[in-house]
Amino acid sequence: MHSLHSELFFIALAAALAPLLTQIPKSFRMPVLVAEILLGMLIGPHIFNLVSTDGLVVLLGELGLTYLLFMVGLEIDLDELHGKPLNLAISGWLLSFIIAMLFMYIFHSIGLITAPPILAAVAVSTTALGIVAPILREAGTLNSSFGKLLLPAAAMGEFGPLMVISFLLIPTHSSVWHTLLMLAFVCTTVLLVDMAIRVRSSRWMDLISQTMKKGGQFPVRICIAVQAMLVALAATFGINIVIGAFAAGLVVNLSMRGEGGEVLRQKLDAIGYGFLIPMFFIVAGVRFDISALWASPLVPVQIICLLGLLLLVRGVPVLLYNKLLSAEEKIPFAFYSATGLPLIVIISEIGVSSGLMSADRGAVLVCTGMISVLLFPILAHRFIEEAKQKISIEPSDDTTN
Repeated sequence: MHSLHSELFFIALAAALAPLLTQIPKSFRMPVLVAEILLGMLIGPHIFNLVSTDGLVVLLGELGLTYLLFMVGLEIDLDELHGKPLNLAISGWLLSFIIAMLFMYIFHSIGLITAPPILAAVAVSTTALGIVAPILREAGTLNSSFGKLLLPAAAMGEFGPLMVISFLLIPTHSSVWHTLLMLAFVCTTVLLVDMAIRVRSSRWMDLISQTMKKGGQFPVRICIAVQAMLVALAATFGINIVIGAFAAGLVVNLSMRGEGGEVLRQKLDAIGYGFLIPMFFIVAGVRFDISALWASPLVPVQIICLLGLLLLVRGVPVLLYNKLLSAEEKIPFAFYSATGLPLIVIISEIGVSSGLMSADRGAVLVCTGMISVLLFPILAHRFIEEAKQKISIEPSDDTTN
């Protein structure tokens, strides 16, 4: 039996080693969350058996899950989501979800995918905004016309699946009562949004900002309290807690403006990406059933089909951007849009814990998401670089005869 202290040590050690692991192959940068899942698998019961899958470990994973969704909401800038890019993002995700549902029902009917079709369709219609945004920022294309089109599409690739999970998958009351409770939750969130907008434009924000560097860390505590309140309300109303955490991120994001808001964001990032979020992905790795990947000869076929389906489902909406994207930008746009792991892990965890999905099916989905995060951004970057080289070597009009 593992002691609590030793389990905490191995989880903390995995969290500390994950960023270093991503720096070892200099020609190939592994996303840190993939490293966290891999290290979680190593210390989990299926390999070295250093960490169990119950007790405090489960609690750490749940805390990390709620904070991850809080940070997802925090990353979505509602001021930037408007006009044609937003309309295209919504239309594109709806198209993706319809295509995913169609294929999942087909796969389910022939026995290739045994997970509930709606759950699998939600998983393959996601986009990892938290992974795509930093990649674009590092490449210097975040604020380009390409980035301004891709970010709303990626945001919708997280927001849409969250809405489906919350409304359709796990209602704990009758349809009418569940709808009323959801409306009550929405009204509470809207009230908090109004308060957040009022606070950021009043003297209260200046007073709050003055406490930023003091030991009390009052603004940070307010943000954590808002998250805890909406998560608790979501659980009380019979709504999935992920929507409560996501709504809290949106509320806090609306209140953070100016220099003080940037400092607060950095502090929240430190709490999330330095502590709680790695816990979720490491625990997901601990709970990952590696044996499921070779339990059936169909598993490699399923992974290949799901990878192709990820690219197809999130790639088809590129056709809606015909007039806004050049021919060279469409393929990278599709690869970036098909990059999805965090929500795939979340959806798999929810499906397995609620009994809607078997552990081996969840493992296949997570493995597919890991490969998409490792492969698709690299392919997208290479296509962009090839397009740049092609443009640079094309002769200009004044040099041709």
